[in-house]
Amino acid sequence: MSDDKELKEIITTSQPQIDAETSTIPQNQFKNEDQNNSSSNQEPNATIKFLLFPMNQIVTFAFPISIQVNDLKKKISSELKMEPSNLKFSLTNEMQTYLEDDSKKLWEYGAEANGIFQIKVESIDQKAYPLKPYEPKEKFQSPDVITVQVDLGNNQLKEIIVEIERASNRKPFLGGYRNRQTSTEFLNASTQTKRPQKLDNGIQKFCRDTQTIVSNHVKLQTRQDMSTQMTKPGVFVSRIEDRLLTPKPYQTAEQRLSIIEKNVVIIQKYFRRWLAKRKFNLLKLAYEQRVAWEKDKENQRIKDIESRRQNDINRRLKPRTRDDFEILYAALEKWRLEEIEKINATKTGASRKAALAMLVDQEAELIATIERYKIEANKENKDKNIQILLEKMSQPKIWKAKDGSTTELDTPYNIRARELKDIYNSLNMNFLTQDERLDVLLTLKHTVKEHDCKLTQEIIALIDREADLLMRGIKEENLVGLRKRIVSLFLQYIKTPQFNPSAARHLKVPQDINEKIESFYCSTCQRYLASTEFQISSSSSKVGKCRSCRNLENLALKRVDYTKFKFMLTRIQQEEQSYNTYSRICFLLTERDIQYMFETIWNSQSILSSNNDIYQLHFVRWKKDEEWSPWNTILLTLDEAESHLKLTNLDLSYGDQFVKKIKQKHVMARNYFNKLPNISEYLTRKQSQDDFRLPSLTGIKI
Repeated sequence: MSDDKELKEIITTSQPQIDAETSTIPQNQFKNEDQNNSSSNQEPNATIKFLLFPMNQIVTFAFPISIQVNDLKKKISSELKMEPSNLKFSLTNEMQTYLEDDSKKLWEYGAEANGIFQIKVESIDQKAYPLKPYEPKEKFQSPDVITVQVDLGNNQLKEIIVEIERASNRKPFLGGYRNRQTSTEFLNASTQTKRPQKLDNGIQKFCRDTQTIVSNHVKLQTRQDMSTQMTKPGVFVSRIEDRLLTPKPYQTAEQRLSIIEKNVVIIQKYFRRWLAKRKFNLLKLAYEQRVAWEKDKENQRIKDIESRRQNDINRRLKPRTRDDFEILYAALEKWRLEEIEKINATKTGASRKAALAMLVDQEAELIATIERYKIEANKENKDKNIQILLEKMSQPKIWKAKDGSTTELDTPYNIRARELKDIYNSLNMNFLTQDERLDVLLTLKHTVKEHDCKLTQEIIALIDREADLLMRGIKEENLVGLRKRIVSLFLQYIKTPQFNPSAARHLKVPQDINEKIESFYCSTCQRYLASTEFQISSSSSKVGKCRSCRNLENLALKRVDYTKFKFMLTRIQQEEQSYNTYSRICFLLTERDIQYMFETIWNSQSILSSNNDIYQLHFVRWKKDEEWSPWNTILLTLDEAESHLKLTNLDLSYGDQFVKKIKQKHVMARNYFNKLPNISEYLTRKQSQDDFRLPSLTGIKI
C-alpha cells in the first residue's frame, strides 16, 4: 500500500492549453453509509472516475455497480456542494451518452465488476451555477482505491485495482525497548496483514512438564582430550612447519621491572618532545599572526593618513561646505603668521612696513579668491538643497517592524509632492525639442490652474509668453532669463503649503499663527531668529551670537579650524551610543568645548605616549562603568584607548602619581564645566516635552 496522501493520475484531455488536475478523494462517509448493504449483499464494486469539466479534475470513488444513478448524483452533488438538478452526467465515449434515467443502475450503462468506469460531470449553466474544483475534507487520509501496475514480463504491464480496508480496532501494544543514553523509546510494530496460521500436524508442542521442570545446579569439570602423533613405522609426519624453540635467560621480577621503567622513560621523552614541539608551533603561529596584524594595522594607519591627506587636498582645491572654507581660512591664517614671522626676522624699518603692506594685499587677493569659490559653491549647494527638499517632501511614510522589514505608505500629500517634483525636474532639463518643451509647459499650466491667485496668474502669463516666443522661432539662448523666472516662481509655488501640503513640515516658519515659536535676539546681526540658530556653550550664561555671526567672526578674526574638533566630538558621541546607557552630557558639548579640553586641559597630546596627531587621539572613558563626561575621560591614542577599556582595576594598573595627575585634570574640567550636571538633570526632567529648546536653559537658575 502506498503511503502517499494523494493518488495522482495523469490524463490527456482535448484541451491542451489547460493542465489536467489530478485528485483522489477518500470516501469514509460513503463507506459508512453503504456499510450495511455491502456487509449483507457483498456486491462487487467498480472504480468510478468523475471528470469535472471545465477544470479537468479527476475524482475517483468506489461504488457498487448496482447503485442507481439518482443515488449517485445525490452523493456527488453533496460533495460538490451543489443541487443535483444543476449537474448533468454523461459518459466519456464518442456518443457522449447522458445519464438521464435516474432509475437505471450503473451496470446497465456498462459498468463492470472491479473495472474502471468514467463519467463526465458539468454544470447546466457555468455562469449561473459554476462548478468549482473539489477539495477533499480530510487530505491526511489515504485513498479508498489505488491502481497498481504489475510487470508480467516481456514488457507487459497489467493494472490491478486494490481496495484499501481500514481497520476499526486499535493496534495492540507489542512491547519495545528504550535507549538508556538518549532515553528514546522504540516500539515494536506489525503490518496490517495477519500472519499465516501454521497447520496443526497432531504433534503436541506445549506441555506442563516442559514449562515447570525442576533444575539442579551441579559443578562439573569438563575434560579436554588431546592427542599427539609421532613418526613410527607405517606413519609419516612432515616436519616442514616445525620450529625449534630454545629457552631465553630467566628474568627475575626486578629485572623485568627495570626494563619496563626504561621503556616508560623512552616513551615519556618522546611524548614530552612532542608537547614541546606543539607548544613551539603554537607560539610561532601566534607570533606570525601578531606580526601580520601589526603590519596590517600599520598599513591601515598609513592608508588612513594618506586618504585623509588626499581628502584635505581635495577639500582645499574644490571647497563646497562650510567646513571646507574653515580649512581654507585656517590655512590662510597659518600662512599669514608664518610670513609675518619671516618678515619680522629678516627686515626692519621701511622695508618691513612695505613687506607687511604687500602681505596685506596678497591676503586680500586670496580672500577674494576664496569668496569666489564660496559663490560657486553656494550655487551648486542651492540646487542640491532644492533637490533634497523635493525628495523629502515626496518620501512616503515608513514603519519598521520588529523583524527588520519596512512598510511604506503613500499619502495624497506626498503623491502630490512627487508630481510637482517631476514637473520641476522637467522644467530644468536641457536639450529638449520644441514639442517636448511645449508639452512640459502645458502640463505645468494645467497644474497651476487648479488654484487662482496672483502667483499662479503670473506663472501662467510667463508660460504663455514662452510658448508664444517658441512658436515665433526665438533662440533658446534668449529664453534663459524667462525660464529662470518660471522655475523660481514654480519653486515658490511648491513651497507654499496651500498648494503643496507636504511643504508645511519642512518650513522653518510654521503657517499656524497659534503655534508658539521660541525666538531670540542676536545683538550682532540685530535679528530675531529661532532658537535652533543659536549654539549654546556649556560655560555661557546667555544666548549670545547666532551661528552665522559666530562663523563670520571666526573667519574674520580667529580663523580656527573646528573640523578636527568636530571629528573628535562625533567619535565620542558614536561610542556613547554604542553603550546604550542614555548618556547626555557628551551631546551638550560643542566643538569649542572640545577645543578647550584638548588644548588647555590635556595639552594637545596623549597623556601616555605624547602623540599629538589629533586624528589618532580619542577621549575615552576613565571609568568604563560610568557615563562619559569631561571629568570622566582620558585622552589616549586609539590603540591605547582599546587597551585601557580592558582594564578592570585602574589603581593597580596605573601608578599613584599617574592617577593623581588624571584626577587633577578631572578637577579642572569639573570647574570649567560646572553647569553641565544641572543641564543634564534639566534634560532628564524635560525630555518628554515636545516644545523643548536648548536656548531656554538661559532662564534657569544654576
